[in-house]
Amino acid sequence: MKKLIGLSLILLLAINLYAAKYPKHEMRAVWIATIANIDWPSASNLTAMQQKKEFTELLDLCKEYNMNTVVFQIRPSADAFYASKYEPWSQWLTGKQGKTPDYDPLAFASVECRKRGLDLHVWINPYRAVSDVNNNQTAPNHITNIHPEWFITYGKTKYFNPALPETRNFVAKVVSDIVRRYDIDAVHMDDYFYPYRIAGVEFPDDKSFKTYSRGYSANQRDDWRRNNVDLIIKQLHDSIKAIKPWVEFGISPFGVWRNSTKDPAGSKTKAGQTNYDDLFADVLKWQRERWIDYITPQIYWEIGKEIADYKIIADWWCHNSFETQLYIGQALYKIDAQAKEKSWQSADEIIRQIKLNRKYHEISGSMFYSAKFMRKNPLELQEKLQKRYYRYPALVPSNQRINPIVPEAPAYAQITSGNGQLHFSWEKGKNTKSFVIYQYKKLQRINIEKPKRIFLTTADNSITYALDKRTNPRRFRYVVTAVSKSNIESSPVGFSMVE
Repeated sequence: MKKLIGLSLILLLAINLYAAKYPKHEMRAVWIATIANIDWPSASNLTAMQQKKEFTELLDLCKEYNMNTVVFQIRPSADAFYASKYEPWSQWLTGKQGKTPDYDPLAFASVECRKRGLDLHVWINPYRAVSDVNNNQTAPNHITNIHPEWFITYGKTKYFNPALPETRNFVAKVVSDIVRRYDIDAVHMDDYFYPYRIAGVEFPDDKSFKTYSRGYSANQRDDWRRNNVDLIIKQLHDSIKAIKPWVEFGISPFGVWRNSTKDPAGSKTKAGQTNYDDLFADVLKWQRERWIDYITPQIYWEIGKEIADYKIIADWWCHNSFETQLYIGQALYKIDAQAKEKSWQSADEIIRQIKLNRKYHEISGSMFYSAKFMRKNPLELQEKLQKRYYRYPALVPSNQRINPIVPEAPAYAQITSGNGQLHFSWEKGKNTKSFVIYQYKKLQRINIEKPKRIFLTTADNSITYALDKRTNPRRFRYVVTAVSKSNIESSPVGFSMVE
């Protein structure tokens, strides 16, 4: 009996070690920034065919890296990378704000992501309206020209005035339109709420505070500003959930909430600006109130950095996530042989961070900034990732804040062959977003918990492969599962061979 118990414990330990090394469910996302053509398109004067080619190449690269999600910036400055009746086409898409392209990039992105089994989060900025008032020419139908009284200029940027109910209603209308018309998985916002402070320049909201004080006294200006942001976060949450409850609402804030020198509940950091005190983003409140579904703090520093240590900050967020799904934003862009900090002179820093993340059960994966650095493959990042930590694909984890949607398993799955090809086909049942095909050697036991066996993820219900030693059904057998909009997976269905 003791020997049997010992063997069981060894087996359980082996399973746990395998799961830690090769998790089946893990967020692996990359930001695709469009403002100023950072990631895509590479220039604003490309043809639609060139833009599509660049975009699909990025998506294919995501698959090569074993990523599973893209975070696509579709509204950088009250403009659009999709067909909007409220805001003009972006200058970074067509070269001139308001000029109509030959296709709808968001609709295209949705179709192409689904083909590849990639989740699509749409990234918007709530307040930025004109990124550079000296150099950006706005279209006549840009909201700053229709309602100039809604905006405040701070530095060189024009912002929606966060105090106005009109601006909150307008942004909520824009977001509702996106959620209603497009097949997406999440609405995503990054760290730009109130702007980062400009030294010696106060944000010009005296008039707004007098008009919309809502009972806040003169010495509560900061609390009032935080409440302004609270109001739009709550309204956006409610707007999204009223239309499609399964669409997630995620925030990627600046990495430091507050320094412990200012608040004992803060992290042991010395950040120059923070979410709570400078950007007026009370992120912890949004988590406690369940106004957001996931949080992705941008921890763009290395492990061991004196003023902002990745390890200390990641640990702090693990203890302050309030059961909100937690991912970590990580800095691909810093990997450079000439980097000032020695840690970033090797891709090993990202590897160390992923290894650290997996030690915390609260952390469900990573989001990387940004997509163009995958193309550059800095200091052999791809090879190092795939050697171990991203060796196999992973599915997007389900979120406990989203009511589970149970998919119907495919009713049939079959393989036909001919002309040197294998054709896989299966039936799409109810509540299905995508499918996962697993491949096993003939005598292997079916176990869909091992990501090593994932052969393909896609939203299509048929696909064709070359018949060769890597696919031959005389050597392998296949099963397929369905995945729902809330990332719940069905039981597997075996493929039958049709001669």
